[in-house]
Amino acid sequence: MTSFPSGAVAGVNVLVVGDLMLDRYWFGEVERISPEAPVPVVRVARREDRLGGAANVARNIVALGARATLAGVVGDDEAGRQMQRLAIGEGINARLVRDAALPTTLKMRVMGRQQQLLRVDFEETPAAASLDSLHADVVAQIGVHDMVVLSDYAKGALARVEAIIQAARAAGVPVLVDPKGHAYRRYAGATIITPNRAEMTEAVGRWSSEAELEERAQRLRGQLQLEALLVTRSEQGMTLFTGQGRQHIEAQAHEVFDVSGAGDSVLAALAVTRAAGLPWIDAVKWANRAGGVVVGKLGTSVVTAGELT
Repeated sequence: MTSFPSGAVAGVNVLVVGDLMLDRYWFGEVERISPEAPVPVVRVARREDRLGGAANVARNIVALGARATLAGVVGDDEAGRQMQRLAIGEGINARLVRDAALPTTLKMRVMGRQQQLLRVDFEETPAAASLDSLHADVVAQIGVHDMVVLSDYAKGALARVEAIIQAARAAGVPVLVDPKGHAYRRYAGATIITPNRAEMTEAVGRWSSEAELEERAQRLRGQLQLEALLVTRSEQGMTLFTGQGRQHIEAQAHEVFDVSGAGDSVLAALAVTRAAGLPWIDAVKWANRAGGVVVGKLGTSVVTAGELT
């Protein structure tokens, strides 16, 4: 594989739109069981907040050397303000809509000896007025970016994804979608979608052979008018479907420590390398390498250009 195109990537500007989350980690030691219930007692020694969801995609884009604008909805609360601070600190152009009636999506993880013991989620769907503001700002921003990435975690920020895709197509800007659920018609007109193995199964049903997967993937690609469709398959690697046919890339052998956020790193690497001018298959190879690196890290993490090379 050729060297990572750092020079070209430095000129790339990506607009990331989607569901924003704050990943909060409480690290501690477990030395006893609670006398109140048969659960471990964690003595918290360290706390750490990280950008999650679509915000982690933007964080990875910047880590790879490109520029990122982040658009989404947060609450007018401590977590929302922390997300704004973290995004600015990472060098992200954060254009966050604040919804006073919405708690910022927060995933709080309690860690004991580097193992996750408990996760507590706080989330609600954004109000229509917040979605109006988000959509207006996104449409105004599309034309000054090289790529639009839509990161769908089914939390409600992409309720109007069809209109965003139409606006990007009208502006001639490619759209990469990390989909959710099975109703993929809402992503019609995107440039590429990147379902994982489970998501692809939910969308097209189980397949019994590679030939059957190819037939179903190409049919879905045609129905949605996609330029490409990438199925990420964990230890089985990644399979790319385009008008030229099927191309498969084997997974790189790595010790898997934590898969949190691996899809975000894959999406970011795919976006910046494709926007930098690489063919789809080369962009997928870099995305595959990024996913292989990040699963060896704890929690929601990023991959840098230096780590890829």
